Amino acid sequence: MSDLLRIGSLGVSAYRGALATIGDNVANAETEGYSRRDVSLRETAVLGPGMALYNNITALGGVQIDAVDRAWDAFRATDARRAGADSARSSAQTRWLTVTETALDTGTAGVGARLTAFYTSADTLAADPNGAAPRRGMLMALDDVTAAFRTSAEGLEQAAKGVSAEAGTTTTAINNDLQALANVNTAIRRVATGTGSRAELEDERDRLLDGLNQKMSIDITLDAKGAASIRANGPGGPVLLEGNVAAIVQSRTAADGRIALSTTFAGETSTLSPAGGSMAGLVSSATAIADRRIALDSIANDFAGQINSWSANGLDKAGNPGQALLTTTGAAAMALNTSDPDMIAAAAPGGAANGNLLLLQSQRTESGAEARHAELVTQLAQQLLSNRTQESAFKARHENSLAARDEIAGIDLDREAAELLRYQQAYNGSAKVIQIARETMQSILDIF
Repeated sequence: MSDLLRIGSLGVSAYRGALATIGDNVANAETEGYSRRDVSLRETAVLGPGMALYNNITALGGVQIDAVDRAWDAFRATDARRAGADSARSSAQTRWLTVTETALDTGTAGVGARLTAFYTSADTLAADPNGAAPRRGMLMALDDVTAAFRTSAEGLEQAAKGVSAEAGTTTTAINNDLQALANVNTAIRRVATGTGSRAELEDERDRLLDGLNQKMSIDITLDAKGAASIRANGPGGPVLLEGNVAAIVQSRTAADGRIALSTTFAGETSTLSPAGGSMAGLVSSATAIADRRIALDSIANDFAGQINSWSANGLDKAGNPGQALLTTTGAAAMALNTSDPDMIAAAAPGGAANGNLLLLQSQRTESGAEARHAELVTQLAQQLLSNRTQESAFKARHENSLAARDEIAGIDLDREAAELLRYQQAYNGSAKVIQIARETMQSILDIF
């Protein structure tokens, strides 16, 4: 009779644990990073023959929880991480290229529109070279050009600073994730497999790996105990984590805004060039912004040189040789040297009063400031369009890969409801066994 009680009590205990596991699944159905738990049950060892209520044929043993299994598919998880890294890289690039496009301003206040307005004002002055109003209009238009260059340069500088700041924040987050994973590695090696605690640690490990991979594409190897070893990019990349020792990742921003990454592990420093993740997008964006700052400075310097050379070849309203109208050491420093409209060298020496103005239009060539700025803007627009197309494709692929992973690890409330009902009935059955055993025992005792 005591064996019947034992069978019932084991069943109650096992099914209570199973119900608790199903309850955890239901409660965490919307929890990010939680993987469904399955309960494995097994029969307990039976008592040997010769004991009360037993013979050599009867084998009543009971049931107990063998393991709490975590639903997970390593292949689908790896595919989701790979797609996530591509999506994060493309998203970062799109975000900062959009900021860059805004800084270059293709509107009426942008460099391109202001250059066109300047050359148009020169045509207007050429029709009335001695008119005060056209002279003021041309000088104001030239001042607007300098303001547009400065505004664009400032916008690109702020974009570069923004990328650098985000790279610094991302680097800190990467180091925090690596250290947290090192701690999880230590803990996971101490916990037995097939337990709820082990499943929680594996959830935390994979959540951290997903987050790290969103920042920088990684190659992951799990040892027999479930601890993760990580390298950057691929199997031959720099070591980021080994056991409970994490590397230190550093980001440095050059004077022109370009970002360089390095990692130090066990005293050895290696160059780091992430192939995916948001950090890869930031490094690429920083390079793109730096290239456009150089291009804008070149356009500004060449334009200032052309205008000053043009002015030196003409005569101002007083008949004096034209002076340098612009000062610049780059787009950010471009400035107008005079506020006197009479300083405009409209006349050609020994020629017409508008002779030099007519020569100004010769600057509007394919190598002139207008055309070069238009090309700069067009190239960025094409790159941004291509990147947005890629971002959309990568995002769709990432969502599909997450859906495929969740087919295994996700929570289906209908399924959980069925499991809950099944284990509830089994729990009630085990409780009934205990009740019958007690009633039977009491009936036997009542005989005496």
